[in-house]
Amino acid sequence: MRLILYTGKGGVGKTTSAAATAALAAERGVRTLLASADAAHSLGDVLERRLGPEPCAVAARLDAVEVDARAESERHWGAVRAYLVHLLRHQGIEEVVAEELALLPGAEELTTLLAIESFARGGYDLVVVDCAPTGSALRMVALPEVARGAFRLLLRIQRSLAAVVAPLAKSLSPIPLPGAAVFRDAERLFYRRLAGLRELLTGGECSVRLVATAERMTIDEAQRAHRDLSLFGLACDAVLLNRLLPPQAQGEPFFRDWMAVQAQRRAEVERTFAPLPVLPAPLAEDEITGAAALARHGADIFGARAPQALLCDAPRARFESTATGASAWLPLPHAVAEDLEVTKLGDRLLLRTPGQRRQILLPRHLAALDLRRARRRDAGLALEFTHPGGPG
Repeated sequence: MRLILYTGKGGVGKTTSAAATAALAAERGVRTLLASADAAHSLGDVLERRLGPEPCAVAARLDAVEVDARAESERHWGAVRAYLVHLLRHQGIEEVVAEELALLPGAEELTTLLAIESFARGGYDLVVVDCAPTGSALRMVALPEVARGAFRLLLRIQRSLAAVVAPLAKSLSPIPLPGAAVFRDAERLFYRRLAGLRELLTGGECSVRLVATAERMTIDEAQRAHRDLSLFGLACDAVLLNRLLPPQAQGEPFFRDWMAVQAQRRAEVERTFAPLPVLPAPLAEDEITGAAALARHGADIFGARAPQALLCDAPRARFESTATGASAWLPLPHAVAEDLEVTKLGDRLLLRTPGQRRQILLPRHLAALDLRRARRRDAGLALEFTHPGGPG
């Protein structure tokens, strides 16, 4: 099953681009699901159909769904949330307020991903996801790794404390304590299923496509997104450059000048995002709505390419042994050396970029080595490790 995520700065046309990809794939015989993971759903407007939280057919071989994050939160971790609401109400907080406070940060993004994972295993050959704008999309795809480690430790501590303290606490305090169902739901969601989500997102069948226009702000946003997605191990396989003026605009002086600017920006995008292919998408005369019009727009974008194909085999992290220890290379495009922080803490590598941080569990043969040097090389981060006491 192929999974493609579309994201970009708000207003660049990512929903239309995702829908055009799905519609073209379905028209060419691929069993496809188009899913909206953006809280501000507009997928139904683009498809000219009313969508709900369950997949429904919108064209031959094409289903669509708008994920209801709150309903999914209730379904996937109802016992945990019910306990939090009960605890808050015990403190005198009104039920409506308690319901809102019980939505922990990141819960809706996580359960949106869980819903997409469930739908993806429903017999589709291709799942295309219209993600939220880049900041929210990055938070969504990074959460499975970040949350799994944090909650695994927290659950161990809480379960140990509950086993010892709960019998005594219940006799001394009326405060409600978590029961077995709470721990069971939390472990199932935050430990077991998050591992599967992480494997799905970083596996070879998943990639992200960045949508931008020939404008400075959207290109800069796409570069930051490419860097941060690479930091968390997610591969990008294309950049879709949207709303390019058609050749017939050359006859008007105003559009001729703007076309020259667009040509310069397109050349810049092709250079800075290489080896990712840049897919030019023409500016349409009118809004592109409905499955048939979307499929035609998809054909303009992809031409003879298969829209579901992996358009670029993005480089992956490499670890190698050397005479003095080991070396590693991590893809990190568009990063600036002065903005990077690299630290080795025990068996983990801590990487910081502006606004993002990731801990990477090192292979066992690297965990015992010292980090000697880190430097930018070939659109990535090159690391050198040496044996303790070796040359520094």
